[in-house]
Amino acid sequence: MSEAPGTLTVFEEPAMDNGSGSGGGWKDFAAGSLAGAAQVAVGHPLDTVKVRMQIEKAGIFKGPIDCLMKTIRNEGVLGLYKGMASPLVGISAVNSLLFWAYSYGKTLQTGSATAKPTLGQVAIAGAGAGAVNSILASPVELLKVRLQVQYNTAAQGATVFRGPVPLAKHLLLQFGSRGIMWGFWATVAREIPANAAFYTGFEFTKRCLADKFANGDSSKLSPLLLMLSGSIGGVSYWTASYPLDVIKSRVQNGKKPPKGIGYIFSTAKTIAAEQGIRGFFRGFTPSVIRSIPAAGVTFATYELVMRALNSNH
Repeated sequence: MSEAPGTLTVFEEPAMDNGSGSGGGWKDFAAGSLAGAAQVAVGHPLDTVKVRMQIEKAGIFKGPIDCLMKTIRNEGVLGLYKGMASPLVGISAVNSLLFWAYSYGKTLQTGSATAKPTLGQVAIAGAGAGAVNSILASPVELLKVRLQVQYNTAAQGATVFRGPVPLAKHLLLQFGSRGIMWGFWATVAREIPANAAFYTGFEFTKRCLADKFANGDSSKLSPLLLMLSGSIGGVSYWTASYPLDVIKSRVQNGKKPPKGIGYIFSTAKTIAAEQGIRGFFRGFTPSVIRSIPAAGVTFATYELVMRALNSNH
């Protein structure tokens, strides 16, 4: 069924999709990998600020600017890039899986890789992709978080790890497989709503811009408009999931891996008791600011790489 210009349906028979996507094929893996590398390169410094704001007790930093300046003053600019090796390699793999699972999820619902999904189907595919993606995202985020909160002025007797490989070996030796999947269920709890909002925000904005500037054909959108669409997706990601991300970061920086799934609720109670509702939004501002260029670059890279691969097919 065709749509009138400017009309965005949520649940209806899908039309044909002029955008990217291969229904969950190797192209999604390739484009997602490059998109992940671009995301880390652009967004890691503010991600470090976000994580430190989430984990440190109230009073350590007056705000994100104070955290940024103290990090640079005490550790140099490179302090903002602590833990980057893990996501630079890992996020490429994570995004490959994420975009593949998302594309495959759309195809499962529409029955065709070329069918245009409704926004409801986009949200379901995004949520499913987030759940699948947690298998890789959880260990990658664990290593990143624990490296990011290492300071040059480490506590006396504390081990300072120089990269993700020594840290991963330490966690495996000390805790076994639980050590590397530390906080898995907290990651799943975050990834499901986050990626439902991520892809829906992107698709909604992309379709609006396509109707306004490209006669409804999203494949004709410029890189700048793709970046704008991605930025809205990034803001949507954090708006939908930020308190869960705070819980995940606190869990993954704990003293030992938790058991079961109830730790999500017990950690939430601890945060609320210590800092109130505000504790669930510490570091929210740098996360949103970071998401604008990072998610913009992520989606623009993915879409442009997919266009190039599809045009050469």
